[in-house]
Amino acid sequence: MPPLPGSDSVGEEARARLDEVIHSPVRLSVVAALAATDEAEFSAVRDAVQISDSALSKAVTVLEQAGYVHVRKGYVGKRPRTWLRLTPAGREALTAHLAALRAIAGG
Repeated sequence: MPPLPGSDSVGEEARARLDEVIHSPVRLSVVAALAATDEAEFSAVRDAVQISDSALSKAVTVLEQAGYVHVRKGYVGKRPRTWLRLTPAGREALTAHLAALRAIAGG
């Protein structure tokens, strides 16, 4: 039987590196979707993540307050639009969070 991984990879130290803001499955999905592009329209992110407008709005509010997402509002013709962009801090947080998950998973 193989030995268990060391406590440094699955223990408290690795868990402490998880980002509680990003750890929520919906917020992680939003951040991951935004990481693949420079900027995306709200509806495109909603469709990619497959959630309702209100669920995305709540997730974006938390991510914006953490400084991970920038929200830009404007118009296309006479129709209001909202665009979302991952900030440099958001990209760094995602990278660190994924590294912590890999450490815990043994990768």
